[in-house]
Amino acid sequence: MAAPFFVTASGTDIGKTLVTATLCWQLRERGRKVTALKPIITGFREDDPENDTAVILRSCGLKSTPELVRTISPWRFRAPLAPNLAAAREDTAIEFENVVSFCKSHAALDTDVLLAEGAGGVMAPLDNHHTMLDLMELLDWRVILVGGSYLGSLSHTLATLEVLRTRGLVVAALIIIESEQSRVTLDETAAGFGALVTANIPMIKLPRVRNQAEPWKHQPNISWICA
Repeated sequence: MAAPFFVTASGTDIGKTLVTATLCWQLRERGRKVTALKPIITGFREDDPENDTAVILRSCGLKSTPELVRTISPWRFRAPLAPNLAAAREDTAIEFENVVSFCKSHAALDTDVLLAEGAGGVMAPLDNHHTMLDLMELLDWRVILVGGSYLGSLSHTLATLEVLRTRGLVVAALIIIESEQSRVTLDETAAGFGALVTANIPMIKLPRVRNQAEPWKHQPNISWICA
């Protein structure tokens, strides 16, 4: 049985894919067998080599072929919107039960670690009745929460942690990624949480890696999260 983790964030465009790709790369470098999923992706362009699904596949040592893209991202939408809105733009809807079944079906695979990356933030709507949080609650996998260092991140991240706690979800780690053009430094943001993040939740700071084609290869070691 795989050790399953769900990678989520306090909002959109925070850095979930960087974390997922970093974990995939580092775990594979250490001889671990990894399966990664991005069940729902919005803002998807098949010809964009830097779309989230393509990045995840490359970090797993795989080519971004149409077949593999379909395999790990069955729900793909062009509009860069919340999943329910992006689906509506294409006159369709996401069947929540199918997403749950898709994720659960991978938990029994012959792999050491299973990573599933969400779309948007914790409360991103999947349909008119369910959010990403509802999916996470049904899966009941350990959560890797990604936050930023932008002004306002403290409130957003603490609110997200509280929501996860009320649903009984275990947070394996809180990863704070340096936000671009932020007035607040990464160190200031981490220090700003004070004792509001409990000691049993490891907090990791990831600096923004610049001028690197594959930034996930140049991050500090975070693979121990999935030990």
